[in-house]
Amino acid sequence: MSGQSLLVPGEITPVRSVPGNIRRPEYVGKPAPTPYTGPEVQDSDTVERMRIAGRIAAQAMEEAAKHIAPGVTTDELDRVAHAFMVDHGAYPSTLGYRGFPKSLCTSVNEVICHGIPDSTVLRDGDIVNLDVTAYINGVHGDNNATYLCGDVDEESRLLVERTRESLNRAIKAVRPGRQINVIGRVIESYAKRFGYGVVRDFTGHGINSSFHSGLIIPHYDSPHATTVMQPGMTFTIEPMLTLGTHDYDMWDDGWTVVTKDRRRTAQFEHTLVVTETGADILTLP
Repeated sequence: MSGQSLLVPGEITPVRSVPGNIRRPEYVGKPAPTPYTGPEVQDSDTVERMRIAGRIAAQAMEEAAKHIAPGVTTDELDRVAHAFMVDHGAYPSTLGYRGFPKSLCTSVNEVICHGIPDSTVLRDGDIVNLDVTAYINGVHGDNNATYLCGDVDEESRLLVERTRESLNRAIKAVRPGRQINVIGRVIESYAKRFGYGVVRDFTGHGINSSFHSGLIIPHYDSPHATTVMQPGMTFTIEPMLTLGTHDYDMWDDGWTVVTKDRRRTAQFEHTLVVTETGADILTLP
């Protein structure tokens, strides 16, 4: 296992500006979003708009990932992704969502999710997750991936590789007529082969004109996830696997979630639409 020292909060830079001509999600400037009351099944026009949002989010993530290297701050990754989305007419969905101060999440090493970009400097051997969501034409596209920074130890590298594979397997399990819990069953059974923990309290979610619609996609085999998948349903799958426990602590910032045993964790995510025969990924660059 990597001998890296544990993360500590860094300094957060001022909020980045978004041109006034770019449409904001309704929750910006409010303490919380308005609860979504619309359908989980979307029409073809909404799906195609989500494909555009998803493509911008995927490209912004790729652009930020090009800058991952020892000595680079997570705030610099935020700057790159923010500039890309704004330049393409999209609003960074996380910026101002329930008060989140940045345009993507950067979750390094033991951070499960929702890490805030700041003055933290990436080190050789780190792993870093970038979680990017773009809002354009009234809809969101959400994706994330975990990247290697410099020379990463084998245990961490395998965790990243297998977490990506768990997402791929889960996507292949999507079929109309199946219950949502098949997704978590596939992820959990695969993760157990390697003794990995599967984070339970942070899940995939319905997404459309709402960032989080209320539909929950667990990454473990939940007996409660009995919603039947239907063509046109749009949601994310975003497994978080850990080298140790799935239990967590939260930093005082109210966002940064770290493994309770401080062992490393990885995550991958796509936004999908259920088709007549399976799933179509909407977050492709």
